[in-house]
Formats: sequence, structure tokens, C-alpha cells
Amino acid sequence: MPVMAQRMRSSKRYLRAFVSGFFVAVPVTVTFLDRFACVARVEGASMQPFLNPEGGSKCDVVLLNRWSVRNYQVERGDIVSLLSPKNPQQKIIKRVIGLEGDFIRTLSYKNRFVRVPDGHFWIEGDHHGHSLDSNSFGPVSVGLLHARASHIIWPPKRWQQIKPCLPPNREPLDTEEEGDEDEL
Repeated sequence: MPVMAQRMRSSKRYLRAFVSGFFVAVPVTVTFLDRFACVARVEGASMQPFLNPEGGSKCDVVLLNRWSVRNYQVERGDIVSLLSPKNPQQKIIKRVIGLEGDFIRTLSYKNRFVRVPDGHFWIEGDHHGHSLDSNSFGPVSVGLLHARASHIIWPPKRWQQIKPCLPPNREPLDTEEEGDEDEL
């Protein structure tokens, strides 16, 4: 009987240690995911060829760095995750093309040129024509920003850090250049 009692006490100790560890680990994990980083599966063709280059059912998985955008600081060329301005229940992933104050030559927006207002940025998918982005709904409030994609983590053959870069001919216009084109 003493051996059985000793095993019962030992089992209870292990159970208590597990439960107390669980109650510590869950809040720490939730805080980490809420404040620092999370992973997301990128679906669709809007960011091809940079993300999901093979298309079809093969999706890239990216690490989303939430900490790096806590003060809404992004730079041109960053790939960001944000709440969709059309459907706040949906998160989208796009490339930052312009920041507040930039003059942008749009691809298919109602105005050919747009000055990005304060507190907003201009986002586009890399695969024009297959992307619901600022060319559809205009400048986006920085308040919708969720995270910055920092690394491709799946599939393993595509592991890489994501560095900011703008697609060719998508740089913001100089104010003088934009004014010259308006005169033509």
C-alpha cells in the first residue's frame, strides 16, 4: 500500500505541475502571438510571382512580425498584412507602394494620380489585375495595419528573409514630375 500511495502522490504532483505550466504557457503564448509575431498562409494569386510562385494549391507560409509595425512604421516595398477595407473580417497581404504625402501613378484607380493622405498608405498586389488593392479602394488607413511579413517559412525550399523592394515603375512620383504631367 505505501508504494501505491507514493505513486498517487507523485501522479498528483506531475498533474499539478502540468496544469500550472499550462496556465503559465497559454497566456505567454497568446501575448507573444498578439504582440510579437504569428504565421499566416498566403492564399491566392495577388502577390505572384513573389509569393505563391507555383500557384494552385501550393501556398507560401510567412512569418508576420507584429512588433515591427506597433507604431505604424512601414517603408515602401514592405509586404504587410492588414484588415481589408472592404471586409473587416478578412486579412489581406499586399506590398506598400506609397506612404503619406507620396504622389502615386495609379494602375486602374478612378484618378490617374493620387496624393496619399496623412495617416494612409497605398498598397498593391504584385500581380496587377488579380488583386483587390488600393487601385480598387484607394489609400488605406494605417490603422488597418496588422503586421509586416518578414520571412517565408514554408515551403522549406523557399526559406528566405523578405526585404523591402518596389516593383519596376512603381516608385512614387516627384511633385514636380507629377505637376509636369498634369500640364501635358
